[in-house]
Amino acid sequence: MRFWQSLIFTETEQLLEIARTADDLGFTGVVLPDHVALPEHTETSYPYSDYELEPTRPFLDPWPAIASMAAVTTKLLFSTYVYVLPMRDPFSVAKSLATTALLTQGRVALGAGVGWLREEIELLGHDFESRGKRCDEMLEVMRMLFDEGSGELHGESFDFPRVHALPLPGHPIPIYIGGHSDAAVRRAARHDGWMGLDFPVDEVPALIERIRSARREIGRDSEPFEIFLSPRGQADRDTYQRLEDMGVTATLLPSWAMQGGDFRSLETKQKQMEATAAALFR
Repeated sequence: MRFWQSLIFTETEQLLEIARTADDLGFTGVVLPDHVALPEHTETSYPYSDYELEPTRPFLDPWPAIASMAAVTTKLLFSTYVYVLPMRDPFSVAKSLATTALLTQGRVALGAGVGWLREEIELLGHDFESRGKRCDEMLEVMRMLFDEGSGELHGESFDFPRVHALPLPGHPIPIYIGGHSDAAVRRAARHDGWMGLDFPVDEVPALIERIRSARREIGRDSEPFEIFLSPRGQADRDTYQRLEDMGVTATLLPSWAMQGGDFRSLETKQKQMEATAAALFR
């Protein structure tokens, strides 16, 4: 089992020290969230729980934040959970991600999703209903640019002649897809992994079978594939062993902002990270 730490709403001034601590303790990686501009009033609710997004909470641009953390670590991996692709264009994202891959020496992955906040996607100039198709074509464009540094596409969302976008990232960039829907599972099956939060343990076998079935349908079931999953409620070493036996390969540990208690200080966060490492993987 690989253990990743979520850094959502972590104090900016603490990120570099937290990254160093995670690197020293043997955490696999850390993930950062993504939003660009949050309307003060919305009618859209988060679809997977009762969580309500506060528009005044800070969201760093993940790519420079990741590059900064990579500069003070040696082994730690980095990903987004999740980067909202269809409210952007594929060329800018590919450029930012390829640059980050070079600066991190290949320690970055893209955890992507189609997004759920209609008002934000429309604010940035894109249609909400067609975001899935747009996301799929974006990923196709980005794969071409990562692999070859050039490409052309004549699709429904993007229609352009051959373009060039260099430099190449220098390392493969894993693409993990977040989301609970059947469409998200099928999209993940075409790439390198699936990411999900807050699942009861007894529902995991059925979920794993959905993912494996989607992989079998496209003939990719024998290839490596990451399944990131966070169980609902408190979990101990035995819980994570059960999940690993089911086929889960990585887990996202909850950010301190989503836990009870006072975790505002860097020292408190580091102490919990040390306890987690001792209990789960050291």
